[in-house]
Amino acid sequence: MVIIVGLGNVGFQYRNTFHNMGFKVVDYLSAKMGIEINKEKYKALIGQGSYLGQSVMLVKPTTFMNHSGECLALLKQKNKEARIIVAVDDIDLPKGKIRYRERGSSGTHNGLRSIVEYIGEDFERVRVGVGRDPSVNLADYVLSNIKPEDKELFEKAVIEAGELIISKITG
Repeated sequence: MVIIVGLGNVGFQYRNTFHNMGFKVVDYLSAKMGIEINKEKYKALIGQGSYLGQSVMLVKPTTFMNHSGECLALLKQKNKEARIIVAVDDIDLPKGKIRYRERGSSGTHNGLRSIVEYIGEDFERVRVGVGRDPSVNLADYVLSNIKPEDKELFEKAVIEAGELIISKITG
């Protein structure tokens, strides 16, 4: 089984923020794979199905970003041999740039830091660059809405990240 986790924050007010890039990637994969996210389990909204012969679980933690590790610990406990891929925003990458790593540290990301604390560094990650604005407090920046002029750039980045994940699980 492949567990694909998108990090973000639940709630309408966070829907179009930089910090919800991971949720956006999982939503893209849900539509592309035909896997409906329709259950609440493991402190998350989940969908399970099959895509090109792979058993897939799509996950959007409901613990809020800084406590994402709680969800991953529950998932890992129930699915010990599962391959885990986490989609996440990254302020240290330019807007729209995608980066894949098989494993590694959490860097400056509190959601990844929480996951590493709970399950260690042995999970794949796809980072979606959101850049940063040094004139704005970091927390305020990642929780701010994506500007209309950047909407198309981030829509393309979400597709690119989703397609990269698909290539990693089917290739």
